[in-house]
Amino acid sequence: MTGNGRQQGRRLEQAILELLDGRAPTATICPSDAARAVYDGDDDGWRALMEPVRRAARRLVAAGEVEVTQGGRPVDPDAARGPIRIRRLR
Repeated sequence: MTGNGRQQGRRLEQAILELLDGRAPTATICPSDAARAVYDGDDDGWRALMEPVRRAARRLVAAGEVEVTQGGRPVDPDAARGPIRIRRLR
């Protein structure tokens, strides 16, 4: 990962955690919430950040900070296909 990529990854991880801190302990966020929080523009360029957000979420799962869910159930973020949600580890 390049220096810029690492910096963006840290910003995305921080955005995920800050968004979750602002919600109820059991609440979830959509990866797009973090992408929109980090993206500077006012167009749909945030969409390009969706895979980097998923990677940031996987790092936070590995660190024991969050879990990735589908249908309200925790899933392996590496195996998840389709829409996911992110929540604080219970």
